[in-house]
Amino acid sequence: MAAGPLLAEAVPAASAAGVPLVTVLTPTVEAGGPDLPRLEAEAASAAPVDRHVAVRPTDAATILYTSGTTGTPKGAVGSHLAIVEQVHCALIDAFDLRADDIIFGGLPLFHTFGQTSVMNIAFRRGASVILLPRFDPEQALGLLVEHGATVFTAVPTMFVGMIEAARRSDGRPPLRYAVSGGAALPVAVLEAFEETFGAEVHEGYGLTETAPTVSFNTVYEPIRPGTVGRPFWGVDVAIAEAEVEGRIEFAEPGALGEIVVRGHNLFKGYIGRPDASSEAVVDGWFRTGDLGTMVEGVITIVDRKKDMIVRNGYNVYPTEVEAVIARHPAVAMAAVFGLPDDTHGQEIHVAVVPHEGQDVDPEELIAFTRERIAAYKYPRVAHVVESLPLGGSGKIVKRTLVEQFSAVRR
Repeated sequence: MAAGPLLAEAVPAASAAGVPLVTVLTPTVEAGGPDLPRLEAEAASAAPVDRHVAVRPTDAATILYTSGTTGTPKGAVGSHLAIVEQVHCALIDAFDLRADDIIFGGLPLFHTFGQTSVMNIAFRRGASVILLPRFDPEQALGLLVEHGATVFTAVPTMFVGMIEAARRSDGRPPLRYAVSGGAALPVAVLEAFEETFGAEVHEGYGLTETAPTVSFNTVYEPIRPGTVGRPFWGVDVAIAEAEVEGRIEFAEPGALGEIVVRGHNLFKGYIGRPDASSEAVVDGWFRTGDLGTMVEGVITIVDRKKDMIVRNGYNVYPTEVEAVIARHPAVAMAAVFGLPDDTHGQEIHVAVVPHEGQDVDPEELIAFTRERIAAYKYPRVAHVVESLPLGGSGKIVKRTLVEQFSAVRR
């Protein structure tokens, strides 16, 4: 099944796969639409379901694809138990969600964040969701104000977009709080959003393979900016030695390592990819590929293992550098990445999008960062761009930047 805006990709894909295609929300043939079966027509002529079909809690319920920000997306199979427990844990321990709340739903519903952490939770509580097919900051702000949104749930790039949109409008929704996930939220962006909209931002952490939430800065405790809070009930989190393959070897308390997860939220494996499944789940623990620390039960994400830059033998974590650059008054968004370098192994690059109406001088930006971070960590090359490449879930796709600027260097 495919919605109207996706038919250009869906029709040839269905044909190549040899499967029938049903459309939804497409124009009728009389209105110039395609001559394809329509879900609305099929549903109108279908016999109503008499009763629910019983399933086991661990049976497959969803196949949701990973964002693919560091590689090819994989289809993660989620269970009924994982989804139901996510909703219950969120509503009992994490979110103060009420039936009269109005939640911004600009996240794509084909992604686990939007589907579970917005739609499913809202449906369970009976709250309302503002739907927006594709995120546009000005349109989003207008809808938030028009409908009186009380909860804003988004990925960091959307927070940046809303701050920019607010610079051009006096309209403000009556937000009670905001929720960030999907990628690390720079503390500077968190502070700017709170100052602009008067709503605390509660950051969490999760993955498609974990249904999605692993941990959260609950609304019932003071937030800890720069962290992703404590694990959900029933979810075990540990820090493992990142370099050890084939087994889980736990790191010393407080040490930096790879975040590993187990619990009711864990997926059943990647569809058609038993090799990837066995690599991801080791000794019963899911290896997230994220580096972080856990101190007194509070988790801090440092970066993705695959995004780490090694310059002159020193590890550089892009998220840390981005947090510094985010405080530059002319920078709206930044993405730090490494490119191969004959002298240093890798060189540190940054691509930045300026605030509207402002200019960023690359050399001044490099100097700004050098003054605020260790000497081996600051970027040596800065690129000023109009926009950053985003995936379907709104996260920055750094491999596209690597490909783009590697081609320029050649």
